[in-house]
Amino acid sequence: MDLVPLIERIGESPTAALLGLITGLVFGVAAQRSRFCLRAATVEFARGQMGPRMAVWLLTFSTALVWVQGAQHFGLFNSADARMMAVAGSWSGAVIGGLLFGVGMVLARGCSGRLLVLAASGNLRAIVSGLIFAVVAQMSLHGLFAPLRDSLARLWVTPGGRNVDLLAALHLPEISGLFLGLVLAALALIVSFRNGISVRTLVFASGVGFAVALGWVLTYTLTQVAFEPQTVTSVTFSGPSANTLMYFLTSNPMLEFDVGLVPGVFIGAFLSAMLSREFKFEGFENAGNMRRAMTGAVLMGFGAMLAGGCAIGAGVTGGSIFAGTAWLALFCMWVGAMLTDFIVDQAGQRALA
Repeated sequence: MDLVPLIERIGESPTAALLGLITGLVFGVAAQRSRFCLRAATVEFARGQMGPRMAVWLLTFSTALVWVQGAQHFGLFNSADARMMAVAGSWSGAVIGGLLFGVGMVLARGCSGRLLVLAASGNLRAIVSGLIFAVVAQMSLHGLFAPLRDSLARLWVTPGGRNVDLLAALHLPEISGLFLGLVLAALALIVSFRNGISVRTLVFASGVGFAVALGWVLTYTLTQVAFEPQTVTSVTFSGPSANTLMYFLTSNPMLEFDVGLVPGVFIGAFLSAMLSREFKFEGFENAGNMRRAMTGAVLMGFGAMLAGGCAIGAGVTGGSIFAGTAWLALFCMWVGAMLTDFIVDQAGQRALA
């Protein structure tokens, strides 16, 4: 892919934003049609089920591994240049932030990415929760919560000023990442067929994983031809939500991949919801539901920035390049979500029974 003509025509920063928009459109359509959601998958798993939401998550995660590792194998992308790998990671941040994010996404009834997709489909609860998530993420990055986040993140960091490549740390060949993706994809298909999931849903679930790989490849390609330093990144919603919010609030905004990504996801999900006639306005059920969702959004905003990514950013995007802290954060998100479902939701259901 030759980006030089586009850069010469509109400039490097607008090109980065356009690549983010394209990636976001693909993700938004695929996520809306497949109903991809880590929260739903963890709840199923916590209740002893390997149901359709678990199948969709497994297929998304595995196809992201296959596409990203395949792109690296053929020289289209180099994970060593990714922003997540080029800086020190935080083990303590992954644990604490991952647990907080897992608790938050169950309380808010959706991870940050899912909230954005639901907001584009007319869900007013998701709009409120998503805005709170973005504000708290910004506060955790540069505002009131930044000192606390920094203190917790510094408790235990990866050595050498870089994140840990799990494949290299375990002395595994690079091809093993692609092999693991194929194995997980086979497992996902088995679970999908047992749950009677349609081929269309499987295709769109795979599309979410493809969007992650698309973001990695596009930003990596841009760095190879850009004069100014550019970031190798992909789909995530913690930093981009904060950056997009500030883009619309500041007087001298800067275009970048993140600023194109979030609107792209919203537009893609909105168009998909309209075309499939699934767009409808929904609000909070009651005041208690509103308090619960707002609390969850706060926990997700702070937890995502501390963990180095959200359910997508760390759980799929970071996982696809085998960043050590991303895999730990993903594990802790599962733990936090499962415990919250057991203590809060399942306990409530048992009390009513």
